[in-house]
Amino acid sequence: MYSLNVREHFMIAHSFKGEIFGPAQGMHGATYVVDLEMRRPQLDDDGLVVDIGLASQQLAAVLAELNYKNLDEVPEFAGKNTTTEFLAAVIFQRIADRIKTGDLGAAAKGLSAMKVTLHESHIAWAAFEGELQA
Repeated sequence: MYSLNVREHFMIAHSFKGEIFGPAQGMHGATYVVDLEMRRPQLDDDGLVVDIGLASQQLAAVLAELNYKNLDEVPEFAGKNTTTEFLAAVIFQRIADRIKTGDLGAAAKGLSAMKVTLHESHIAWAAFEGELQA
């Protein structure tokens, strides 16, 4: 299996509901370093997993939708704890949607799996990974 990774970052504010979150129930910020890993069993005709420039651009565009936002005020997240794990899945789905619409180029249709990792700090991170639907 071949893979290609691109990296970007974004900053958010949010709070959590539930005693399990302790002091994180209060408003706090996070700066996430995001790794997007895309996989395919065979390289395309140009010897690529996917165009690295398009992958970088599309990851940046998806993260721009969240950057500098208070996630507690984003309607689609109402009533949800926007944990690192939750956000990894949101970003995964938004990138998967862009693959389906051709925003990562025709070669991206050959991608079979993807993984989104959010590094919350140098000692803690979470990820969401899955197969991509053709």
